[in-house]
Amino acid sequence: MSALRAPAATPSPRTTAPRRAPLTPLAGGAERGRRLDAVRAPLQATSGAPFLVLCAVILAGALLAALLLNTTMARGSYESASLQRQVARVAEDVQAKQAQLRAAEASLDDRARALGMVPAENPTMISVEKRSTVGTDQDSDGSGTP
Repeated sequence: MSALRAPAATPSPRTTAPRRAPLTPLAGGAERGRRLDAVRAPLQATSGAPFLVLCAVILAGALLAALLLNTTMARGSYESASLQRQVARVAEDVQAKQAQLRAAEASLDDRARALGMVPAENPTMISVEKRSTVGTDQDSDGSGTP
């Protein structure tokens, strides 16, 4: 049965559509004598190219901003590491100088004796703020001046 051909459909003669009756306005509708006009079809949508260009520009700007931010952060990281190394070096130098100072203070008495110096029994000092002498010698004339 599948080998049999189906009979061809014969085209039917065309008939014209019947004319419709003219439209009449309803009561309470638009003013008399005013007719509805045909409205033009909306214009075709514009090309999507400007939108795509705008999206591409925004994307490129965002990528450029991310690259700039990443580069700036990397530079800041290198500067931070360099400053930390400098701080470590300065801290080592300070510790070395403090050790030298402690060693010099410890040997000061011995070095002074080696030079023939003796400790003062009644030291006298001058106070610049008070404009006077401090720790005056009791055996002096008592004027307050050495």
